[in-house]
Amino acid sequence: MGALSAWHATAIFAAGIAAGTINTVVGSGTLITFPTLIAFGYAPVTANVSNTIGLVPGSVSGAVGYRTELSGQRERVIGLGGAAVCGGVLGSVLLLVLPASAFKAIVPFFIAVALLLIVLQKQINRALGDRRRDAGEGLPPGALAGAFACGIYGGYFGAAQGILMMSVLGLSLADSMQRLNAVKVVTTGLTNLVAGVVFVLAAHVAWDVAGLIAGGSIVGGVLGARYGRRLSPTALRALIVAVGIVAIVRLI
Repeated sequence: MGALSAWHATAIFAAGIAAGTINTVVGSGTLITFPTLIAFGYAPVTANVSNTIGLVPGSVSGAVGYRTELSGQRERVIGLGGAAVCGGVLGSVLLLVLPASAFKAIVPFFIAVALLLIVLQKQINRALGDRRRDAGEGLPPGALAGAFACGIYGGYFGAAQGILMMSVLGLSLADSMQRLNAVKVVTTGLTNLVAGVVFVLAAHVAWDVAGLIAGGSIVGGVLGARYGRRLSPTALRALIVAVGIVAIVRLI
């Protein structure tokens, strides 16, 4: 495509703000920026690649905003982040070698399962005898496997990967919703970062678009951390479910 018009540039920047905010609080910001780029005529893979790169700075600003909640979670973040990075590399490679539509049909199913797990989290944990691990007890294999799987998904497509990650964290780790959300911000951001590196090396990137989304996502990350941290666990869980339902409807 040629040079962006003022209208297109403004709309993409605004979409970046909205996506950065939603990604920090819930996840699914891609469902704003990706359709915006498609509507403006970008090819699906180019839109996905440019969007993934553009959302990385928003994760950084969101993580800075959640630095209080991240305190004391260094080992947890390193372990889960490493698993997510490995998955992100695999997922981004799959995006480049598989048909663009190969994964899309089952994405709504993944999101629906994640939402169900979030809604039923307390009941499931009671049924399992609440075997989740606290911050000082190390990482259960299920959490690492879940982070790896979320990384694959995030590297391939990314929409609602934050919701999937929150369901994994909520079922495997005993901690507050806000502290788990802070971990989610970092792990999904690392997934986008490593996928972005792969895309820079092997795919076409619309750098003007990526730059506009990056600028907007930084603002959105700050806003999301400022207001998202004030939500109660019940309100945060309800918001995750609401956004997830919207995501399913839009993808179907």
